Amino acid sequence: MFGLTLDEARTRFPDAYQRVLTRVKPERDQNKRGSYREKWWVFAEPRPEFREAVATLKRYIGTSMTAKHRTFTFLLASALPDQGLIALPLDDAFHLGVLSSRIHVVFALAAGGRLGVGNDPRYNNSRCFDPFPFPECGEAAKARIRALGEELDAHRKRVQAQHPGLSLTAMYNVLASLRAGRALSKKEQATHDDGLVSVLRQLHDKLDAAAFEAYNWTDIVGFLLGVESDEVVNQEILTRLVALNSERAAEEATGNIRWLRPAYQSPSGQTTQTGLAISTKTTKGTKARTPKKKEPWPKSLAERVAAVERALKSTPATAATLAKTFLRAKPADLAEILETLVTLGRAHRDGEKFSS
Repeated sequence: MFGLTLDEARTRFPDAYQRVLTRVKPERDQNKRGSYREKWWVFAEPRPEFREAVATLKRYIGTSMTAKHRTFTFLLASALPDQGLIALPLDDAFHLGVLSSRIHVVFALAAGGRLGVGNDPRYNNSRCFDPFPFPECGEAAKARIRALGEELDAHRKRVQAQHPGLSLTAMYNVLASLRAGRALSKKEQATHDDGLVSVLRQLHDKLDAAAFEAYNWTDIVGFLLGVESDEVVNQEILTRLVALNSERAAEEATGNIRWLRPAYQSPSGQTTQTGLAISTKTTKGTKARTPKKKEPWPKSLAERVAAVERALKSTPATAATLAKTFLRAKPADLAEILETLVTLGRAHRDGEKFSS
């Protein structure tokens, strides 16, 4: 009933309307949320932006908001995500491959939070996806990542179709054991055999190597040969991603946007990032802050991060003091941005104060 008025729903789909009228409306009438009470015939709260974003796609990329292992998979565009799923309206396996690579997973684990009894990693659009710089590479490198991304997605879906009880968590638990050199238990061995986890491992290794090559970081693929420890390699990955992120921010400040879906995001060649909520907007220049005049609080996340970084270059500050330098800025928003900058190595914390 998305997009239908009450009268249209009753007229066009009377059977469904009666079911909702008798089984849903009584509960919705007691709901504290006004939109639920008033739009009682509509399922939850529709996301028109998401529907528009996938309208021309046959599939999109999804990942669980909270999960032990960070995996990405293609979902049919007809599948509507619930609040526990991060939906990225991208259908190119190149993007799936990069997101599934060690480079992005390391970044997401560092930038994201943790949640639950198991302290599982939590994926957040504004911290894990928006600031992540995709590689700028040639078509040959893209084609290799694209092919591996398709193969990875197909492999996991195929073994799960053959073994309905096989979960991604179980498969990646076994993969972690293989990488750590631990002996597999009888249950893990069964998962290994059913899920063809050694094949899964090989696909990820190939994908990681292809991603390093796409970024032109082949000098740090020594981890494949066990030359460097995981900690050393991961820190080097984060250092380079932060540097690349800064370069991209400078480019966007001049209007040079590296669109993920140019035809959708910028069909007329405009230079402001609109239409794709999962990406950052261009960083527009703002006037220098003076003691007598507060600086406007930007609307986009990218602009806010840039503004906070500029402010930190002047003097160390707390979230509360920084909030006073911007019009209508909330200390909670400043605190989240500051913590993200610390996580990415772009700011330092000394007690309650932060500095660049």
